[in-house]
Amino acid sequence: MERAPRAVAAPPVAADAGAWAGTHGAVHGGEALVRITVQGRSQSDAVVLHALHVRVVDRAAPLLWNAYRMDDGCGGAVTPRHFAVDLDRPRPLARPVDGLDASGAEVRKIPAVSFPYKVTSSDPEELLVFARTAACDFRWYLELEWSAGGRTGTVRITDGGKPFRTSGAGGRPAYVHDSAEGRWITDSDSGQTG
Repeated sequence: MERAPRAVAAPPVAADAGAWAGTHGAVHGGEALVRITVQGRSQSDAVVLHALHVRVVDRAAPLLWNAYRMDDGCGGAVTPRHFAVDLDRPRPLARPVDGLDASGAEVRKIPAVSFPYKVTSSDPEELLVFARTAACDFRWYLELEWSAGGRTGTVRITDGGKPFRTSGAGGRPAYVHDSAEGRWITDSDSGQTG
């Protein structure tokens, strides 16, 4: 964000991260995580999810702001499908990738599964999209193609009606919050911020 460390409030609990970032005018630095939960309306009528597309609205030089790292919290009870997006590619794709499930006593690998997926009211799907960039400042959104009962459609997935925004953060001053000291300190692992 475009503020000096002394002008940035301490990060909140993960549930309040979005409001905190909005108050500070922050954007995702280096990577963004988009969590999408899809559920059908009934047990008997399935919705088939066919594809997830990445749509880039704008591409500009990366922001020259400081980077502030914060935790983005834990997952829920649904085992997610993982996707990786390299925004720096000429035509970014949401590519299924292996993930990890740490909801139990042990961590287990979740193999990548390509579309289509079927969802009902009792069998939802959670899609985790990890979008990364090093080279540019991107505004982008996702489109999810579906069909059910002879109907088809596309759902646009945005950040509250606006495109997501993710900017390369490599080489920028990066900070983490030292709760014991009550201040932001330099982070030696710059480029991976929230």
